[in-house]
Amino acid sequence: MKLLITGGAGFIGSNLARLAQDQDHEVVIIDDLSTGYRDNLDGLDVDLREASILDASALASALAGVDSVVHLAALGSVPRSIADPMATHHANATGTLAVLQGCHDAGVEHVVVASSSSVYGANPARPKHEREWVRPLSPYAVSKLATEQYALAFQQSFGLSTLAFRFFNVYGPGQRAGHAYAAVIPIFIDKALRGEPLPINGDGLTSRDFTFVGAVCETLLEATGRKVRHPEPVNLAFGTNTSLNELVEELSALLGHPLDVEHHPARPGDVLHSEADSTSLEALFPDIRPTPLRSGLSRTLEWFQER
Repeated sequence: MKLLITGGAGFIGSNLARLAQDQDHEVVIIDDLSTGYRDNLDGLDVDLREASILDASALASALAGVDSVVHLAALGSVPRSIADPMATHHANATGTLAVLQGCHDAGVEHVVVASSSSVYGANPARPKHEREWVRPLSPYAVSKLATEQYALAFQQSFGLSTLAFRFFNVYGPGQRAGHAYAAVIPIFIDKALRGEPLPINGDGLTSRDFTFVGAVCETLLEATGRKVRHPEPVNLAFGTNTSLNELVEELSALLGHPLDVEHHPARPGDVLHSEADSTSLEALFPDIRPTPLRSGLSRTLEWFQER
């Protein structure tokens, strides 16, 4: 299989590229390296096209002869989207439309796109089923709702085989700290290893369905291999729920000593609780198994310690 990964130099994309290459797939990546890193691909034999998905000619060239696309290219982060809503819209909403149009024009058979649990927003339901109402709280969440809905619209309007996954707080080796929009687990691990307090926005009761990147990539690759399509979005998480306070406890246990924390005001646009109903995922991918949080954190911690 010839697989194109947009945003393939990023955290999830590079992990997916490594898994795909391990299974002898040909991998093409298009990434402008605005948030990805070239060294994420060290040791991989991939065809990297350093360009934006909004560059129509570069995208068309990257799509030539491709069997399936995993569209991960995006500007992540709720705070970044609040600081610059237009940039988030262009990268995520317009970028997705460009990728889908490019796939349609190139005759690509199958496209998987990455949406986000942030689309549920103000909906307090726990767990969150894909047929629950959505109420995005940030420009980022709106852009991800556009991402999934464009994919489903192309399925209905043009017959393109698509699958829209809603990601829930993916973490694991390769996810970096040290930048303004880093995710909570790499921030916590980085601070813990430096002996600094762990920053918590709010009271620490905010909870997330943390999902290990290995299980996510296995699902993505199986989806492309079997050309899985679905007429509705699919939660890509396994129905776990961990508060930030509990996350601190898990890391303390792994490191063998208590960790200090410092509390900051809650951030605007943040969802209070995120927990997936995984019924649809389990029906479509019955052989995929979640990675326990303690195990995933241990592997992530090892990656940080090696660096």
